Amino acid sequence: MIKNYIKIAFRNLWRHKSFSMINIIGLAVGMTAGFLIFMYVKFELSYDKYHENADEIYRVVADIKTPTETLNWSSTTAPLGPAMQADYPVVKANTRIFNFGFLVQSNDNKFQEDNIVLAEPSLFKIFTFPLIKGDVAKALEAPFSIVMIETAAKKYFGSADPIGKSLLLDGKYPATVTGVMEDIRPNSHFKFNMLVSLSSIEKMVPGRLSQWGNFGNYTYLLLPKGYDANKRQAQFPAFFNRHTTDADRKQGMNYAYFLEPLKDVYMVSKRGAPESGNLSNVYIFSIVAIFILLIACINFINLTTARATERAKEVGIRKVIGAERKQLTIQFLSESVIICLISFVFSGLFSFLFLPLFNKLSGKVISQSIFEHGYLFELFLISCAIGLIAGTYPALVLSNFKPIATLKGRFSSTTKGILLRKGLVIIQFTISIVLIVGTLVVYNQLSYMRNQALGFQKDQMVTISFNGDSAVQKHADIIKNELKRIPNVLSASASATIPGFGNSVAYTEVENHLGAMQQLNMNLYDVDYDFIPQFEMKIVAGRAFSKAFGTDTTKAIIVNEAAVKSLGYLKPADAIGKRYAQWGRDGKIIGVVKDFHFQSLQETVKPLNMRVNPRNTEVFTLKVSGKNLPETISAIQNKWKILAPERPFNYVFVDETFNKLYTTEVTFGNLFLYFAVLAIFISCLGLLGLASYSTLQRTREIGIRKVLGASVPGIVNMLSKEFLLLVIFSATIAFPLAWYGMYKWLQGFAYRINISWWEFAVAGILALIIAFTTVSFQAIKAALTNPVKSLRSE
Repeated sequence: MIKNYIKIAFRNLWRHKSFSMINIIGLAVGMTAGFLIFMYVKFELSYDKYHENADEIYRVVADIKTPTETLNWSSTTAPLGPAMQADYPVVKANTRIFNFGFLVQSNDNKFQEDNIVLAEPSLFKIFTFPLIKGDVAKALEAPFSIVMIETAAKKYFGSADPIGKSLLLDGKYPATVTGVMEDIRPNSHFKFNMLVSLSSIEKMVPGRLSQWGNFGNYTYLLLPKGYDANKRQAQFPAFFNRHTTDADRKQGMNYAYFLEPLKDVYMVSKRGAPESGNLSNVYIFSIVAIFILLIACINFINLTTARATERAKEVGIRKVIGAERKQLTIQFLSESVIICLISFVFSGLFSFLFLPLFNKLSGKVISQSIFEHGYLFELFLISCAIGLIAGTYPALVLSNFKPIATLKGRFSSTTKGILLRKGLVIIQFTISIVLIVGTLVVYNQLSYMRNQALGFQKDQMVTISFNGDSAVQKHADIIKNELKRIPNVLSASASATIPGFGNSVAYTEVENHLGAMQQLNMNLYDVDYDFIPQFEMKIVAGRAFSKAFGTDTTKAIIVNEAAVKSLGYLKPADAIGKRYAQWGRDGKIIGVVKDFHFQSLQETVKPLNMRVNPRNTEVFTLKVSGKNLPETISAIQNKWKILAPERPFNYVFVDETFNKLYTTEVTFGNLFLYFAVLAIFISCLGLLGLASYSTLQRTREIGIRKVLGASVPGIVNMLSKEFLLLVIFSATIAFPLAWYGMYKWLQGFAYRINISWWEFAVAGILALIIAFTTVSFQAIKAALTNPVKSLRSE
């Protein structure tokens, strides 16, 4: 019986090749898109779950509150972890991590490594980081011990055994390689090339690990399985007060600690990590995948039920000779499953071919192959499920035909069937129009973010990082002047950071509008005298830093407009001359700089201050002419080798670095566009099939109309009008849904566009053009057919 079902199924597929091809291609494309999105979503949700103790690992995070703000920090103080384990026996282990950067030298090879982590032996007890070589218990025990990932070991030592080999850190700290570990998995929020023993920090900064008031490291705890973390959090205020002094807590500031599950660090947490995801984007892509598969299923249902009249006699004859409805249902379901399995073969091929492109578009290696992690088997199950889901309704409809009516030729499509097909077309184009509107809004928001005035000059600006090298800092002015002498180098400045690079946050007390000293956690830029004019920032009150004032290096700060507002002043000029105290310095505000975006436009501009501090600079920024840029960069590199021979020449353009802040959004926009196009393509395939069948059913009518004088445009209009009205109706449903969805998405941006009416108009017109083009192809073909051929048998 099964063999018979399969034989009949293939016979019907071959007899109606065009409709079968439309079904198979539509399902294959839909399954490919849905499968790739499924892989992406599964990968995003898998971050950090590969650790054996993933369910029991928590990151300690902090909220730092002042009278005017709350900072949500992911970092903590160094003594916190050991103190928690000592006070609470339930804490099985703790580990601390410091992000660090070193100039690493091996013989004549020098590399600036910014993805280095200072860690302690307990790291390997809590996290699953297998060592290929070395002793887990001792690898990070002695000061300046190094554990390298496998890729880094090959980079420095090639095929040689790195264990016991020496490296020089920052030109002054001899270190020894004590272990080699597997490369960090791509679905990990940790991103490092080397581990350096945490005990090393006491050699570099004595007393750093005992400072309760100095935030800057990440603390992780290992708790018992099933332990209630909320119960432990309730004890944190008393714990913190027990271990800190008034000087540590700082007057007017409140500290609250929380436990954040490891599994939430990448996807859920908004506190930051070396790499973080976006849960909203995952939800959106999941919905898009469901939409695409739904459109493909609708195509199948529409085309199958539309051809019901062709199979009516077959059903009638089968029932007359004894076939039961159950048998017919199985027959038609088996045909659906076979079509889906054929589509599965094509989908597997498409997924295999397009996976490298998808990895590139997503900006990460989701998977090397569809044969990994059981993906192909999951695609097979999805295909079978689609076959059963999409085939159930047509199977029930076809198996329910009455044999007497069908054999007498009295069967025709029912009103319910026609209404169902129209309803499904409406659903398809509602989804398509929603995706078109979404694509337009996403790209307009990205364009707005890229082209928004940032408050500083970022074009033609080159930065050279020297990572705070004291020798370079000491001769910063000389190096700057030498670099400015290079042809096409227009100006130069030195600073600790620049917009888009990240910055320090300093506890600061500033005189507010009431005359009281107000506590603030202010973003801090250590700069030189040339920084503000270099970046063409605007001083709106007071003055910029000047060498004419000898106290500018010790007493003066410049704040931004956001800081002025947080202090309660109505005008920037009111803040000039007000007192401040910050990290051992005190003095007065000498100027107010116009707000500029030093973070992504997803963030509001926060209070910031600048101070002249030549001893804390890490990058040079050069403004260069656009002429002969390669020659200019080459000249800068040659001069750098002379001025700072111990430092590698690492440069980037400011605009490129700032644009990297929007990598997630750009990736989302690109993927959204491609999947929207695929959804529209699948909808058009279904519409083409329905239009073809509708035209075929009305062949006799078209012939008669042509004999009676109907024009080609008139026939095209007659055949197209019905479908275009369905698209218009779809637009009325899609527009409010699209507005609500994109309005919600835009709330994630502090600076965002307003959704415009023209975006809906363009989406509606585009949908009409696409539908008309699809339908008119068949309509024109039918209208141009010689009526003699269609009426020959009459």
